Amino acid sequence: MARRRSPRSRAVPQRSQRSPWPTGPVPTSLSTVELTTDSADPDGVLVLLDGVESSHLDLADPRRLMFEYMQQMLAALEESLPEGGGVRALHLGAAGCALARAVDATWPDSRQLAVEVDALLAQYVRDWFDLPRAPRLRIRVDDARRTTTAAREDSYDAVIRDAFADRAVPAHLRTLEFTREVARVLGPGGLYLANTADHPPLPLARREAATVAEVFEYTAVIAEPGVLKGRRYGNVVLVGSAEPLPLAHLDRRVRTLPAPASLVHGPAFEVFMGTSRPFTDPPPTLGSDPAAVATTAGGDGPTPASAAVDHSS
Repeated sequence: MARRRSPRSRAVPQRSQRSPWPTGPVPTSLSTVELTTDSADPDGVLVLLDGVESSHLDLADPRRLMFEYMQQMLAALEESLPEGGGVRALHLGAAGCALARAVDATWPDSRQLAVEVDALLAQYVRDWFDLPRAPRLRIRVDDARRTTTAAREDSYDAVIRDAFADRAVPAHLRTLEFTREVARVLGPGGLYLANTADHPPLPLARREAATVAEVFEYTAVIAEPGVLKGRRYGNVVLVGSAEPLPLAHLDRRVRTLPAPASLVHGPAFEVFMGTSRPFTDPPPTLGSDPAAVATTAGGDGPTPASAAVDHSS
């Protein structure tokens, strides 16, 4: 979920090579989706879910990311993962697959899985946009935590959480138990990136930082200075890894982004966390399945296991 100035909307031109784009909001399985463009950005299309800006895609340049937190995430990936070859990436929350497109353009041999709980949205995005095909990018309709829990150990180089429900991170995707599952599926040198959004004085972001720090030995926070100083609502990117982070290079990268950001690590990270306590799963109720309790805690309408499908082609 990003916060940007709304563009001037106009009718979206039809693209003959893909399914026709809608000219207004259309219902999905869980919300409504709308596409808008801006005359000042002829190659860009903005995806709105229930009127909230969710993704921006540059149809001509997949590496051009408009949302500042996505620029920060791509910088972290580029500084942390090897050049060349491919990246095994798990995206928890797909929406328009903007970051997945950027990863594919940066590491052409990548194998990515994007998990989206909204079945119709996943279908629309695959139909509307020229996304990489399987096996480069698969879109799975499922609950993000269930997919993570079912994944094999050491199966991903990066796990990227960018999932929101009712403008908040689903509770079951920010707990200590979930984060341990993320660490389990990451391979050596793997990177966990989690996007959150918070109001001053950032109580949720600080608890998420404490959660990530409980699981990963090396951690950092990336955000714009105004957000970190409590001046406004905004996005906070949490970074976790079992191996040292390239802090000097990453600090230089985020400070030179179009919207300069700050990298918080070491003692400053400890100050950022303060006395915040990690998020944990709620205790299971009498007679309930603990795994089911954890999966439904976020209230994002998890898809029944029998309905989990891939939109791969």
